[in-house]
Amino acid sequence: MAADSLNALTQQVLWGVFICSIAFGFAAQRSHFCTMGAVSDAFNLSDWTRMHMWAAAAAVAMLGFAGLTYVGWIDASKALYVSSRVLWLSALIGGLLFGFGMVLASGCANKTLLRISSGSLKSLIVFVVMGVAAFATLKGVTAVLRVHTVDLVSVMAPMPSPSVRLVLSLVIGFVLLAWAMRNPVMRQLSMWLPSVVIGGSVVAVWYLSGRWGYVQEHPQTLQEAFLATNSGRMESLSFVAPIAYVLDWLMFFSDASKVLTLGMVSVFGVVVGGFFEAKLSRSFRWEGFGSIEDVANHLVGAVLMGVGGVVAMGCTVGQGLSGVSTLAMGSFVAVLGIMSGAVMAFKYQMWRLDCL
Repeated sequence: MAADSLNALTQQVLWGVFICSIAFGFAAQRSHFCTMGAVSDAFNLSDWTRMHMWAAAAAVAMLGFAGLTYVGWIDASKALYVSSRVLWLSALIGGLLFGFGMVLASGCANKTLLRISSGSLKSLIVFVVMGVAAFATLKGVTAVLRVHTVDLVSVMAPMPSPSVRLVLSLVIGFVLLAWAMRNPVMRQLSMWLPSVVIGGSVVAVWYLSGRWGYVQEHPQTLQEAFLATNSGRMESLSFVAPIAYVLDWLMFFSDASKVLTLGMVSVFGVVVGGFFEAKLSRSFRWEGFGSIEDVANHLVGAVLMGVGGVVAMGCTVGQGLSGVSTLAMGSFVAVLGIMSGAVMAFKYQMWRLDCL
């Protein structure tokens, strides 16, 4: 493939992901889709509606990924999260840190982008601090700690055959969908449609990365390549590491080696989509910190999300939707860690209120 054709294909992938991310951001903003909010509603109010929304979105992503694999458009084994070596301790510890941090910071990485798009200056600070912490955990001081501790602990798990993967995806996906639709509220168009758009966006990005942007033999390396990815593997939506790469791109913009990637444009797309919805619904308003403790909580939460999101290899969207859609064992461990960390943070907040 000629260089011009390769560049044109890369641009097509990036524009496609940008459009999908706008749809994701708009739907998430309109429906108040938030994993932290879902756990909070279930834990504090016994209201499982947003958890059902998350389950429906995960089911759509899972069934869509299975469909792409079944028709041969993508190879599941090439996905970022799929590996026979499961870093279960990294997924668990990273998930716990991220889950605890997202409560302190008033939302996960995805919610941070949506809150920025609706005028939250608090979330803008969280964005920057989380990105710095994430980059340090990718390539800096915390990366050294990560590589020499939790990343050393793993188990080997057999890779399921395509037929077994398909059956498991169908069973788990339809069970999640059935559980979500037991809630009468979820049968309303305003509830299930955003879940379909959110889960469908994850599937669409899998297709763009794994099918549209797949090159069997890159002219420079003579090896297969997935264009516009940071990992060199097939990717879908995730927001912690991409936020770090966005900051790196902005700070070293004049460096020709710093180019936009799939994850980076998805960050911009979610903000744009969320902004459109906030303006349309007239919910845009400027928001700042309320107290010194509020500042401290958001700074600590941002650091925990940045470190935890990289250690766990994803956030509530990266592992919770994209990773889970592949049936990767580590993704389920990470989701368990995230939700457990969130519950621990809620209990901490209740303890703090009792101490006042």
